[in-house]
Amino acid sequence: MEIAEHVSALLTQKFGVAAAAVRPEVPLRQLRMDSLALEELRLLIEDRLRVDLEDVELTSRDTVGQLVAAVRDRVAA
Repeated sequence: MEIAEHVSALLTQKFGVAAAAVRPEVPLRQLRMDSLALEELRLLIEDRLRVDLEDVELTSRDTVGQLVAAVRDRVAA
């Protein structure tokens, strides 16, 4: 499974986001992801993909695409 698919699956399964709403250009705030939800999402991604995102700063202004790119950068490192 690709990173974008993992992120999409987490958003839909754990946070109830409609699958059609998860697109690279969509800001996380539009998916109703506040700071607490973003922290929970970060921890879920770390657990599922075995990657350290501790120093990645995500805000609700970031897009789904930016989140995926940040995770991809950590996985590749």
